[in-house]
Amino acid sequence: MSILGTPTVFLHGQAANKFFFTCDSNILSNKQPSPTRRICGERNILELSGHEHKRLRGALLSFLKPEVLRQYVSKMDEEIRKHFEMHWRGKNKVLAMPSMKTLTFNVMSSLLIGIEQGAKRDVLLDLFHKIMEGILSVPINLPFTRFNRSLQASAKTRTILMNLIQEKRAALEHATAFPKQDLITTLLSLRNEDNSVALSDEEIVDSLVLIMIAGYDTTSNLLSFLIRISANDPSVYASMIQEQEEIAKSKACGELLTWDDLARMKCTWRVAMESLRMTPPALILYRKVLKDFEYEGYLIPKGWQVMLSTSMTHMDDNIFPDASKFDPKRFEIQGSVPPYSFVAFGGGPRICPGMEFARLETLITIHHLVNRFTWKLCRPGMSFCREPFPIFKDGLEIEIEPKIPVKVN
Repeated sequence: MSILGTPTVFLHGQAANKFFFTCDSNILSNKQPSPTRRICGERNILELSGHEHKRLRGALLSFLKPEVLRQYVSKMDEEIRKHFEMHWRGKNKVLAMPSMKTLTFNVMSSLLIGIEQGAKRDVLLDLFHKIMEGILSVPINLPFTRFNRSLQASAKTRTILMNLIQEKRAALEHATAFPKQDLITTLLSLRNEDNSVALSDEEIVDSLVLIMIAGYDTTSNLLSFLIRISANDPSVYASMIQEQEEIAKSKACGELLTWDDLARMKCTWRVAMESLRMTPPALILYRKVLKDFEYEGYLIPKGWQVMLSTSMTHMDDNIFPDASKFDPKRFEIQGSVPPYSFVAFGGGPRICPGMEFARLETLITIHHLVNRFTWKLCRPGMSFCREPFPIFKDGLEIEIEPKIPVKVN
């Protein structure tokens, strides 16, 4: 078949997943759709292969790996508490999906680029709304098109980030900032063996744009579906709230969550994994064929592109019995799911470097959500569509009640 003028082969299944995520970079190269590439930049991790990909991935993991992120749990906790105080407290109804998008953006702004609440963050949030509208649109760069607005928003975002890099570089030089204060200072502080800078400013900006775009929609989608699942499935809600209430009871009033607290949230994370299995944020991944190769008896020519469907594997009854049934117990025993069958975060050397960040953000949010509020869907039968990420037309409107009555002065 041909997609946007490019001959394309479509793959799916466990073996295809393994091939896709572990294939030699001399055969398959990272390739994103044209609008995504033009908006995110040419030097982000989804565009690089081989040594370049490994180098950039290692740089990002210097901040995003678990042993580093554990020291940022309290800061993430504070940001999420603040969100619920500002946007949920005292309200009767909330549009859950837009609220979760704002939450994930604010958490990333604080921890990744070091921008706290204020006018600059508000400007960036508005720009990201415009970027996301055109990320997979038809790449026609004419005035008033989604793609044009997205390109303009991307350019303005890059200018803000480039200025921020310069400010943080100066702060590091004057010792008013420290190397692991956020992702930007971490990447600026990396050095090669000859003490030269490890990443160019362009690579840092492209990486920041991609990570924030990816995190903006993926984690917020997961949180939105967890809110919906909890409202529709009392047994799932009961299992999560029992776990989260036990953790809350072990904490002093106002005490922040710790890494050890998150390690106890096993049931909640199994629910999240099952949600990602049934409704992965991204359905299709792409690669470019660099040279002819044979796959299962078929010759795939150089210049073609490969499309991989992750959702088809997730819904395969041979891998996940009764796959259409929501059952978090599938993930109860570590290793019970065959390798390269659950690929919501990718797999092998291509597993998402932001996976642990997303896990922390999800668990902390659900902890505060179930301990502070009860909720029900305003439109229980409301379905979702994809544009291309899942979206609820009503914003997933919910009616909420605080568990602890709000004090009235």
